[in-house]
Parts: sequence; structure tokens; C-alpha cells
Amino acid sequence: MGARIEVKYFNSFVLRKIVEKSTTTTPSQEGGWPGLPWTPTVITDTGDIVNYPAFPWGGGDPSLEEYVNWYLEESRIKGGFNNAIMELGVRAYAVDKNPKKTDRTNSLIFSGVINDRTGINNTNVFSISENIIKDADPVHGSIQKLFAEDTNLIVFQENKVHKALINKNTIYSGEQGAQEAAGISSVIGQLVPYLGEYGISRNPESFGMFGYRKYFVDKDRSAVLRLSRDGITEISSYGMRDYFRDKLATISDNLRARKIKPTSSIPVGTYSTLIISDTSGIDVGSQIEAVYDTGVHATGSTVTNIVSATSVSIEPDYVVDATLGNITGFNFITYKRDKIYSGWDIHGRNYTTSLQTSPRSVSELIEDKKEREETFKTLSFDENIQGWTSFYSYQPIFLGSLKNKFYSFIDNKIYEHYAAIGANHHGKFYGETIPGESNIEFIFNPSPSVKKNFNTIAYEGDNGWEVESITSSSQKYTTIGSQVSYQDNADPILSYEEGIYTDWDGISKHAGFNRKENRYVANIVNNSAVRPGEVISGTSMSGVKGYFTTVKFKIDDTTDVGGAKELFSVSSNYVMSSY
Repeated sequence: MGARIEVKYFNSFVLRKIVEKSTTTTPSQEGGWPGLPWTPTVITDTGDIVNYPAFPWGGGDPSLEEYVNWYLEESRIKGGFNNAIMELGVRAYAVDKNPKKTDRTNSLIFSGVINDRTGINNTNVFSISENIIKDADPVHGSIQKLFAEDTNLIVFQENKVHKALINKNTIYSGEQGAQEAAGISSVIGQLVPYLGEYGISRNPESFGMFGYRKYFVDKDRSAVLRLSRDGITEISSYGMRDYFRDKLATISDNLRARKIKPTSSIPVGTYSTLIISDTSGIDVGSQIEAVYDTGVHATGSTVTNIVSATSVSIEPDYVVDATLGNITGFNFITYKRDKIYSGWDIHGRNYTTSLQTSPRSVSELIEDKKEREETFKTLSFDENIQGWTSFYSYQPIFLGSLKNKFYSFIDNKIYEHYAAIGANHHGKFYGETIPGESNIEFIFNPSPSVKKNFNTIAYEGDNGWEVESITSSSQKYTTIGSQVSYQDNADPILSYEEGIYTDWDGISKHAGFNRKENRYVANIVNNSAVRPGEVISGTSMSGVKGYFTTVKFKIDDTTDVGGAKELFSVSSNYVMSSY
């Protein structure tokens, strides 16, 4: 049987035929095979088992047996008798005597360059002949975040923050200080630490920036920090040191198992897909736990795909075992770390951070609203007043600004804050209109060391605001064998429209806020219980007593629902308490 090949460049090629081919032994055990590499057994389209050599064939379709019996043995340049042979070439390999993985969490490793103008892309090239590793001090923990700014690279470790030059290096001399070194190239230069023993802990999601200011949270040191031209500043000390000390201590690095969602009863059988009522809150990788009426909780498969809004696929197939009892449902267990999501609000010009002991996908499923609100605290820092200005009632999974607009991400949706969405759409939060939930809390605390009676309250703004509650500071009294705490409370104050009523004389009057001199004013009516030793108490007196008082304003449910309602200022008239 002959074979024909095309000869190029006057080179000669010598072919050799395999004398015998077997499906059970390798050709190296057969006559005629030179011991070249051999590939695994392959089944052809016709069902034949063929061992293809990993070496050029004589040509043609390799799936046909008559072509795989030949292999290329040698070739000589220009066909000369003793000329150089065209070989297969060098086959590079390396033997690693210690192939174990090494975690270099405090090191930076960089690849070759990428240049889209010239078409050079060496991002997958890591040359061992060059110094491509920059090590940070391991005592400062792992590198959590990198931020490139102009010609500098800011490196955030768990316990330290460094700055490094990019594509240049510096030398230091006693006479001239730091200078850029000529003729010395370095992708990442020397790591120069910022003053202060602060880092970003293990919460890179807490980073936010605007202009030359960078903000981040070091929960290990109970500090919220700002990095700017003057170095690192602890902004949590601006009136909120104790608050952040207590709240950041509750943020854990440990993975916590949380049951996401139970399903209805499922009969005995084997399942690769589970049909449930709602897949929101279920993550790919969630572990399946079957709950039996005998009290047994059996774990098994994991979620591999969210098929639709009502079904998930799992792997491996889950077997409902009848010997354990009747199954009452499935739990989807996910493992989550506590998070500190942060970002810059370019509209409100403040740094907003959300401390979450349970991420949104978990706490969102808590039915009790008050319990759910205790799993997170979202608040903002304003540079203009150098203080923390507001708490917010939303729990995001990401925050960020783009082109003068502030966005937050909730589940798989993105929402624009402060959006001008037209008339009668105010008080709409994340797709749901809840006018009564739009509220603001104020703390009146003039002359902090003086005991006061708060008698009236007034505000400047639009019609439609009402006072939901007025509560004074807590005061403790010691009785026989116990200590009792008392607070003054006041009746709610209706809005201007809701407080209108007609008296017996037919004249309209106001039981809540009334307009006077372009302000809305109202008396504070006390409804507290009698305290020990009180001379005048309860409804016999006007106002509430205390060092300070907390007032909660909210939008009513009737006045121009969905319309804009602004609140410019709130004040209270008070006198020093004489009893």
C-alpha cells in the first residue's frame, strides 16, 4: 500500500508503517513503533476503537484506519544524504518537586504589558526571569484592595495602608531627600506607609472615594477613616466614636449558616429540580436541607442554577428518603459574611456606609420589620459640617455615583436616588409608594445640662407634615429594691389638613398644626404617667420635661399624596424646669 505526500522546499520525508495495531496495548510494545508520544484510545464514528499517535500522519482523514497506520519518522533538508534533520523541536517541561499551592496574600504579582495601539497583549505572560513580585510586610496582613491614583498605587492591607510609585522608582540621599532614580525601571516602586496604624481589615467593600478623598472602614480598630492630602483621619470620632465602637464590634468575619427559604412538602422521590414559590434570596451554591416530620434535618445537594423565578436546579440529585419520615419542606442554607457596603453619594455630597450583620439577601426575608431593621444601619458623613448627618432605612448591596447621580443596588435591581420622576410620585421607595413611612427624627438638646420643659413645636415647610411621637430623655428613680425609668410622652400632633374640625359654632378650628406668621405651630400636650414626687403631671401640664427630647415627623396619608413636601426647619419653645 502506497502513500503520497507533497514535498516542499526540496525537503525529503521518510514514512514508516505500523506493522501491527492493537486496541489493548500501546504501539511502543509493537514492532515498528519508535516510542513516540501516544494519545488515549478514541472511538470513531463507525464504532471502531483507534489509538491515534500524537505525531503527524501521512495525511487524509485520521478517522480512517488506512491513514493512521503511517507515521512520519524523519526528514532531511533538501533531500541530502546526510543533511540536517527537521526534528519535532524542543518540548519544554519543568518538574516541581513541591507542587503544593502557596498563598502569597501579602504579595503583588504583575504580568507583561498590554498595548491596544500596537496589538501587544502580554497580560498572560509572567516571566520568571524578571522581578515581577512586590512583597508587602506580612505582619500587616493580607492585601485587600488596590487603588490607582495618577502615578501612585494605594495598597490597602488589613492593618496598614501604603503608597507605591508606578513605573518609576526613587532614591534617597541625605542631602537632597527623595528623587526619581534615573535609569532604574520598576513597575511598582517602594511601598511607603501612611502614618497611623490603620488598615481596611477584611472589608474592601467599605471603600468609597470622591476627588482626592478616600473613605474606608477599619472594623478591627472600630474606626471609619478618610485618606486625603493630610493623611489618614478618623472621621468616626466626630461625635460617633462610641456608636461605631459598639456597632463595628458586631461585624463578624466568620461565615454564618443561614436558612434562606422553606418550601412546601415534597413527596418521596429523586429530584434534580425543585419547584418553589419564589427563588428570591436563594444563591447558587446554597446547600439543600430536607426537614422531616420526625425532626431530622438532612443536608445534601447544592443549588447549581436559578432556572426561573420559581425553580432551581440542584446537583447531585436529591433523594427524599421515606425511612426518615414524611418530608415537610426544604431549607436553602447559604453561608454569608457580614458586610460593610459603602460608597460616595455625589448628589448629597456625603460618604454613605451600611453596616450589615446580615446581608440583604438574608435579612430581607425576616418577617418582623423591627427585627429586620436591627440587622443593618445605614448612615452618612458630610464633609461640610464634619459630622454624621443621617440614618437611612434602606439596605443596599452596592453603592455608587455616576455622572451626578447616586445609585444603590437592591438584589438584582438598580435604583436612582433623588430622581425627579414627575408629580405625585414622591414617597416612592424601591418601587413601592409608602407615604406614611417617609419620616425624619429630630433631637432637641439646647443647653444640655439644663432640665427643661418643651412647650411648643413649630416647623417651616410644606403642608402635610405631622408629629408621630414626642419623647423626653429617660430618667431613673430608685425605689425600694429596684430602679424604675420614666419618660415624658406627648400626644401625636395632626397635620394642618387632618387636624381641621368644625366646632359647635360652625367655625373651622385645628386640633393639630395651625398656620401663624407663615409657620406651622402646635402645643405639646403631655400624656405621661405620674412620676414619684411630681407636683404637676400628665395632662395637667403643657409640654414634656427632660434634658432633651426626640421628635419624629412624618408625612400624613391624606395631604397631596405623592406630592413634594419640603421641611426647612423645626424648632421648639422651652423654659427651664422649676420642679
